[in-house]
Amino acid sequence: MNQTSHLTLTQSPIEDAAVARIKLLTYMMFFVFAMTSDSVGVIIPQLIETYQLNLTQVSAFHYVPMIFIALSGLFLGYLADKWGRKLTIIIGLMVFSIACFLFAAGSSFLYFLVLLALIGLAVGLFKTGALALIGDISANTKDHTATMNKVEGFFGVGAIVGPAVVSYLLTSGVSWKYLYISAGVLCVVLCVIASKTHYPSTKHKLTEQISLRNSLKMMKDPYAIGFSLAVALYVATEVAIYVWMPTLLADYQGSMVWLATYALTIFFVLRAGGRFLGVWLLKHISWQKVLFWFSSAVFLCYLGTAIIGVNAAVVLLPLSGLFMSMIYPTLNSKGISHFDKSKHGAVAGIILFFTAASAAISPLLMGMISDFFGHVAYGFYLATFFAALLSLGAIYNLIADPT
Repeated sequence: MNQTSHLTLTQSPIEDAAVARIKLLTYMMFFVFAMTSDSVGVIIPQLIETYQLNLTQVSAFHYVPMIFIALSGLFLGYLADKWGRKLTIIIGLMVFSIACFLFAAGSSFLYFLVLLALIGLAVGLFKTGALALIGDISANTKDHTATMNKVEGFFGVGAIVGPAVVSYLLTSGVSWKYLYISAGVLCVVLCVIASKTHYPSTKHKLTEQISLRNSLKMMKDPYAIGFSLAVALYVATEVAIYVWMPTLLADYQGSMVWLATYALTIFFVLRAGGRFLGVWLLKHISWQKVLFWFSSAVFLCYLGTAIIGVNAAVVLLPLSGLFMSMIYPTLNSKGISHFDKSKHGAVAGIILFFTAASAAISPLLMGMISDFFGHVAYGFYLATFFAALLSLGAIYNLIADPT
């Protein structure tokens, strides 16, 4: 690992209170993003009923923003290094809030997809800025991984709150669109806080040229690509839960109907709690071992679902959230913190590209396979394959230890 950095702090040491404020702002950005992105599974049944869509068509509500997050991360991620973390984050939050407010002005499915594309571009901006900022305030790679798990823990909390808000709105006879309006209001508040927050100033070496071309060169780095592919496999496994699990469990008629009803919420609770637990766990056990055991457990949850069916899925799929908890933030952290801080924006953008591309393509493939064979269970066979590949990757990482 390259221990030197082309990025140096030019200000006096940051006070604890200032660092805490920066971290809280970062936590809340991920919280707001999760409120909208992880509510898709609850909104999809409403869209199917309202617009008479099949599973392939309605999956656009999920894959459209993910495609634009991917494009934004790949082509705009370097701006966090070029423009600075603060400006990139503020622009991203402003665009996000405007797009959210515009949900109140239209009602067609195509109109919503356009707004979701705009949201995707915005998320790509403020998320790469936030990920690069984590590197700025982290003392070392271990601290970076711990902070990343806390950040994703707040993302997990947002993933609980978002679907809960949508469920409350629907049971109250109110449109799900108010979720986006609420997220827009929160983003305005965060934008104001971000503008008044003092970020650590940075200085690059004069020989460094931050550009899109140099950023895309990172795509040739085997370390960056290796971790990006691992993240892509994880995301392909995870999105199956919050996009298609509610549809899968709609067929459940066993004795645990209450569990099927709250399965998505339970999944998000376990995933969020597990991420905070992961901060403690990673202090005592090597991340390679934790990654191996947790990814293996995720695969077994999917394998049990594939073999036994919906009666097992009602228990195993929500339970998988506990084992998924630390995989993504740890892979993300190790992939980013390996590089100089001056490249964190670019690397974060590349990993975000693979993250969002996988989040867009894999549920679409699941929807297409489910439509072709006539049942959503067939899509989960594909998800089981993704989980198997992730587990094999963790075995390789444990044995070869490429880091």
